[in-house]
Amino acid sequence: MAQTQTINSTPPVKTERILVIKRSELFQEPAWTGIKTVNFDQYLQLIQEKQEFMPRNLAEENFEYKQIIPYLVFQHQDTYFLMQRKAGSSEQRLANKYSLGIGGHLREEDMKGASLFDWARREFDEEINYSGNLEITPLGILNDDSNDVGKVHVGFVFLLKGDSAAISIKSELQSGELFTAEQCQEKYAAMETWSQLVFDFIKKP
Repeated sequence: MAQTQTINSTPPVKTERILVIKRSELFQEPAWTGIKTVNFDQYLQLIQEKQEFMPRNLAEENFEYKQIIPYLVFQHQDTYFLMQRKAGSSEQRLANKYSLGIGGHLREEDMKGASLFDWARREFDEEINYSGNLEITPLGILNDDSNDVGKVHVGFVFLLKGDSAAISIKSELQSGELFTAEQCQEKYAAMETWSQLVFDFIKKP
């Protein structure tokens, strides 16, 4: 009797490989909490020398590594762009939270011939519709090990000053609007932890 063979014609799902670096390469323990002003060039060199790429699902559970996240705060005059994540966000631990930062993982293909400023601008363009000029300034490196999301991510925080209020969200987010600092403060309790730390930093006297 001839044997039959079932062939699965569905192509395999491509695993997203993202940029990570060993925690021990980034920090002398205990690591700081909040935003630390640093020499960005020094850290960029460190990333170039020590970078690794790991499937995202594994990186989310591996506390020995930090995923590098450009985290972009948009400011127009005296207002900041505050967004709310969807209930069905790809990062369920942040669902419905408010965010001051536009951030995302760096994929292996993103790393070819680009600087961190290029990666930051790419992430901004992927997540946000904006018409106007931008002045990009690095603020520092953001770390927070108080929860499981923070334990596996580290943020390179940039302030993007725009000369236009023509900014809106794309589909990954639920809403986005320019708010004064006072209005952002009213949403503070509903912000994700990183955004609370960023807000505290930019509002320091």
